[in-house]
Amino acid sequence: MNDMMQGWTDICALDDIVPDTGVCALVDGEQVAVFRVGERELYAIGNFDPNAHAAVLSRGLVGSLGERTVVASPIYKQHFDLCTGECIEAPEHSVRVWSVRLGADGRVRVGPTAR
Repeated sequence: MNDMMQGWTDICALDDIVPDTGVCALVDGEQVAVFRVGERELYAIGNFDPNAHAAVLSRGLVGSLGERTVVASPIYKQHFDLCTGECIEAPEHSVRVWSVRLGADGRVRVGPTAR
């Protein structure tokens, strides 16, 4: 069964995302920030920053806080854990985390629901 029939949304080729940056994609009517960390690690979180009330997380800076891989919002610089969606500085403003995978064809896909 192909990915579209299973509900996965094709986003782009892996090579279309520069390592350690993100892109924004529309998945089932919702903006999702898709990040490539290093050569092949992929993460997907909601793109809307609830602290700034703006859809900007895909443009944030990718880095780490201790063992956590995070993105810093480009507006107020809060850090969002890319694995859990938790806002480190304000956990009540955490974001959804989406399933994401790399297909055998080198295409990045986001799952039909948040994980």
